Amino acid sequence: MIIVLASGNPHKKEELSALFKGHSLLLPQDLGVTYHHEETGSSFYENALGKAWTLYEQLVQANRSNHLILADDSGLSIPALEGKPGVYSARFGEKELGRKPSYREQHQLLLEQMRTKTDRKAYFICCMVLMIHRNRWFMAQETLEGEIAFTPRGTGGFGYDPLLYLPSKGKTVAELTLEEKNEVSHRGLAARAIRTILEHHLEEYLHEST
Repeated sequence: MIIVLASGNPHKKEELSALFKGHSLLLPQDLGVTYHHEETGSSFYENALGKAWTLYEQLVQANRSNHLILADDSGLSIPALEGKPGVYSARFGEKELGRKPSYREQHQLLLEQMRTKTDRKAYFICCMVLMIHRNRWFMAQETLEGEIAFTPRGTGGFGYDPLLYLPSKGKTVAELTLEEKNEVSHRGLAARAIRTILEHHLEEYLHEST
């Protein structure tokens, strides 16, 4: 199946392509579609579904509505910071800097806010939506629990991966290989749940679409 990601992030495409082997994952720009969605939801679920709806409407306008849509919203939640940055993870630091910050700047700002915290528990959350059409979709939400490291470590992945330390692995997420990350990550777990739905509960749709 051809699945269009509600994202312009090539790193996300790389991760998800490894989890949806046998299916073709495309970014909107691969189809000549300029995708943009303003995140206004108060939860990862609302944002993921909003992304899927937005891309669906754009694909309809481009006569590409026969493709499945995969959307996700994810972020870092830290109980010691009252759940922040949460749904604002991607925009964290914009208010302080007055512009979009780099990953490194976000890491520095977050570590400063955690400087006096003794409880360093944290977890990634990923809500993923598979949209068949605007009124038919499926959702899965998963987490990856760990602790905030005292300094960024590792060069893999993206976002806050260098900051989330996994005690069971003795590594941050950014120090894992792509295969290791997909095995345990919030996005990997959600993707496997969605793939199960795609391949085992949508046989009729898949048959009609081939």
